[in-house]
Amino acid sequence: MSALLRYSRWVSRFQNTQLVAFFSSENEKGPPPIRVGITELAGRGVFATRRIGAGELIHTAKPFVSHPSLSSVNTVCYFCLKKLSSTEFENHNVGFCSQECKENAKVFYDVETKADWSVFNDYCRNRGLKYPLIVKRLACTVISGAASAQSLDILQPASLSPRMILEMEQGFDLLRSGFSMTNIPQECMAFLNKEWYCNVMARIRINAFRIELALGSYEHLLSSAAACIEAEAAVGNAIYMLPSFYNHDCDPNTHIIWIDNADARLKALRDIETDEELRICYIDASMDHDARQNILLHGFGFKCRCPRCLSGD
Repeated sequence: MSALLRYSRWVSRFQNTQLVAFFSSENEKGPPPIRVGITELAGRGVFATRRIGAGELIHTAKPFVSHPSLSSVNTVCYFCLKKLSSTEFENHNVGFCSQECKENAKVFYDVETKADWSVFNDYCRNRGLKYPLIVKRLACTVISGAASAQSLDILQPASLSPRMILEMEQGFDLLRSGFSMTNIPQECMAFLNKEWYCNVMARIRINAFRIELALGSYEHLLSSAAACIEAEAAVGNAIYMLPSFYNHDCDPNTHIIWIDNADARLKALRDIETDEELRICYIDASMDHDARQNILLHGFGFKCRCPRCLSGD
């Protein structure tokens, strides 16, 4: 199995009304060659509206919310996750790759910089946590008025055990504590309670994509993807709209790639016929049958019945 298939993916389900602003086709004059429809066994899915050739860029997608990993926060753009040079950083040890990203980041950055997040970040760093960082960024965006507190309610949530909820409550306490030391009006933070925090975390847990940059030219997407995966070039995590409709297959016909920032690109791995469902692989496709089944069942909540798994491969 090619190393190209080794990328991380978490499942989600989105309402059709929120798709348009978050994707584009390779040909900006028209929509991408896909439609969202209902599958026989897996709920919503993505289908081809015409024949799609192997290697074709199907569409791109911008993240709804993203955050760099703490190990990459000093080396990538704080908004789009593009790799930066040391000269592009600012006083707060974060930087932006362009004035446009700096302006776009104001939806969360102006609120975020009102607080000291050192304790919260240490909590995430010491426990190897990444999703609370996305919650913090979303909370800042909600406080700024640029997003609704219910923005992620359209995503399917993970089932949380009492132990998981108890662990999340510690993260919430630190998040709330960070905001409490600011002059942000209480009415702007009325949404920020434990129920909201756990609700958002439950959705992020199975809907976040791990961003692995494949630096290289557009013409060499496949070789760049393989290089990025082998180098474990993860720089952060993000939530997307349309890409989250793609169902899983252990022998996928489509894959997702990131070239130099968090903008996702969906490409065809082989020829895809009209009305055929487009599927990606959520896990490491090189694992054996039992390992794949175990991860998909316990990590994503379903037993895979793709042709490869049914054959026992």
